[in-house]
Amino acid sequence: MRVVMLLLLCLLMISACQHTEKKLPYLGTPIVTEHFRNGNTVYDSTYPVVPAFSLTDQDSMTVTPQTFNGKIYVADFIFLSCPTICPTMNDNMLQVYHHFKNEDRVNFLSHTIDPKYDTIPRLKAYANSLHITDNKWRFVTGNQDTVFQLAEKGYYASAAKDSAAPGNYIHSGGFFLIDRQRHIRGIYNGTDKEAMQHLIRDIQTLLKEDSQKL
Repeated sequence: MRVVMLLLLCLLMISACQHTEKKLPYLGTPIVTEHFRNGNTVYDSTYPVVPAFSLTDQDSMTVTPQTFNGKIYVADFIFLSCPTICPTMNDNMLQVYHHFKNEDRVNFLSHTIDPKYDTIPRLKAYANSLHITDNKWRFVTGNQDTVFQLAEKGYYASAAKDSAAPGNYIHSGGFFLIDRQRHIRGIYNGTDKEAMQHLIRDIQTLLKEDSQKL
């Protein structure tokens, strides 16, 4: 009998482990603060968030963090004349977009790093070429230095002019998964098909996490 009970206990423990919900990490270096509660020392970690921004999308609409209230989004940095990784990145982002096309809580945000060439009409034409007719995927432009700083300080991504690089720019090929509180919860290789499956699974995990908080 004791052996049977031990086997049942083991099976219950395995089952509980299998049903433990995966949680995505918070990325970035947290600020740790010390508090005293009920005579005990407690340490709280505050993780960085994407800073405030104001940009303009392909429909001439202003896009700010408030645009994504109650939503998670996937962000990247591109430019339309990019001769190297951007076409692959856009194809892969389109795959993820279609996967969540009917999920209102998931949005997409592509920042151009070449606002002089990537005008609003060109961004609109490009969105139309991908058959993006809703506001789930926004292609945004703004002051170039502001976008560069947002990439570096907000997403820990590279974006800069470089006359020696193809297309005269260098930039990160990453996709950044941002939660409802503007924390970065994942970074993915935007040129890798397998990474897109990982991103899709992590978006689903984050949606479940958000549902549990509501």
